[in-house]
Order: sequence, then C-alpha cells, then structure tokens
Amino acid sequence: MLATLAAIIGLSTLFFTIILALIDAFNIIALGVLVFSFNFLQWLIAPYIIDAIYRVRNVSRAEEPELYNIVERISTASGVKTPQIKIANIPIPNAFAYGSPLTGNRVAITIGLLNTLDMEEVEAVIGHEIGHLKHRDVQIMMFVSLLPAVFYYVGYSLMWSSMYTRRDERRNGSLMALIGVASIAFYWVLTLFTLYLSRLREYYADRHSATVVNEGARKLSEGLVKIVRSTTRISRRYSNMGGLSSFKALFISDPDSAEKDSLVLSRSGMIRDDSELVAEYLRRKVTLIEQITELFSTHPNIVKRLRALQEIA
Repeated sequence: MLATLAAIIGLSTLFFTIILALIDAFNIIALGVLVFSFNFLQWLIAPYIIDAIYRVRNVSRAEEPELYNIVERISTASGVKTPQIKIANIPIPNAFAYGSPLTGNRVAITIGLLNTLDMEEVEAVIGHEIGHLKHRDVQIMMFVSLLPAVFYYVGYSLMWSSMYTRRDERRNGSLMALIGVASIAFYWVLTLFTLYLSRLREYYADRHSATVVNEGARKLSEGLVKIVRSTTRISRRYSNMGGLSSFKALFISDPDSAEKDSLVLSRSGMIRDDSELVAEYLRRKVTLIEQITELFSTHPNIVKRLRALQEIA
C-alpha cells in the first residue's frame, strides 16, 4: 500500500514539475489551489450530502441496543473512538464509514442490510467499516483523489486556452494543447493507481474485521455473498438504483458489480445454507474479462476477497 501511495505522489510531483517548467507557472498553481480548495470543501460537507442521498438518520440505543453494543465492542477492540451510528433508509444491503472534521466519524448501516444478514454477519460488516476508520481510509482516499482531479482540470484548461491563442502565439498554443492532452492521459493513469489503492484498502478492512471479530473471516464471507445475491434481486426490482451508487466507493460491496458476481448462483441451482453459498463462489475461476473489469473498480473481485478471507481463516 505504501509503495502505491508513494508512486501516486511521486509521479504526480514529477509530472506537475514538468508542466510548471514548460508554461506559465502562476496560472497552473492558481488552478491547482482552486481545485484543491473545491475538493477540500466538498470533503468537509460530504457527510451532509451522503445523509441526504441515502436518507440517513440517527438511531438511538433504545431503538437498536444490539447494534450499539456491537459498534462499541468493536471500536474498543480496534482502539478507535466509537463512531456515530446511523441507519440509511435504502433497500440495498450495505454499510459505509464516512465523516469529516465538521461531523466526526460515522458508520451507517442500511435497512436492507439489517433485513438481509444475521446479526453475526452484521457484526463482521461493522468490523470492516471500523477498519476503514482505524486505517483513516476516508482521509487517505480523499487526498489521493485530489491528484487526478488536479491533472484533469489542468489538462482541459490548457486545451481550451490553446484554442484561443493569437496567430503569433500559435507555437505556444500547440505546446499548451500537447501538455493538456498529456495531462488528461496522466489523469487516467493516476485514476487506475487510485482505484488500485481503493481495492487494497478493502482487503485491509476485511483483514481487520477477521482479526477483531470472533470467526470474523467466516462471518464476513457469508455476509458478502448474501449482500451480492440480495443486491442483484433488488436492482432488478427497482429502476432507480443507479442514483444509490453515487458514493459506491464508501460501500462494503460494489452494487454495480453484484449482477455479474451473482451469475454463478443462477447456474448452480438452489443453495441450502450460507456455507454452501460461500463454497460455490470459491469454486469459481476469475476470468480474464473479470480481471480487466476489476482494474476499473473501487472494490476487489468478490471471489478474490473470499479467497483472501479463507487464507486468514
């Protein structure tokens, strides 16, 4: 993980230095500061946006005493301050950790998750989310996501500026356009690095859950496959699920990949219990197409996650 983070920062610094050496540094720095300020402000207010999109509400100990006990117990075992506990009123089974200096850390559990999973599986999912908080993944991914955004806006600004240069400045305009195209290309390279880092963070959060929760690897494995199966059914039933994937990087499982991940179940017929459900996934072979698709995903392939949890167990 540290090597990936160092590569992202190092390559960004190198490429940014080259741009500053070739064109007017003041305008690029101003644009970079503007992009950073916008994204930092977005991070500060993101919890309020998330609460509105996912219909998140506070939940009291009287309403969910077992949920409170689980979160407090895992937080203590993890050595982190107990986050605020929220309920998201959406049908897909999922959970997510989020927060900012304005709101503090929060863990939200969806109604769909509580209706789909056994409480021991909910415990393992909460262990995963608190793992994200312990590893400061919210802050790390916010910082890393800034770098591709800077190069994206720098690239488009240079390309647009090059279109309005005077005749006597066409040589400089061509250089600006070339650097703009290179910046957009570098944006895509950084995005792939960022997605890879996001997938690594999911593995680390899985490992954390397996460590702090009794039989965490088994419980989380069963919870993950039930989330995938249930998400597929709900996605087919509702036509407006796309909007619920706006912040899918926060989720424990990517709702957009649930359809293809669950195809194995339709081929294998009826599964009798949770352990057989996990075993059916583990027998799958990850195809080349799935490996390529994973490169553009915030979450690891479900089969790879289950195998990693089996190794821990």
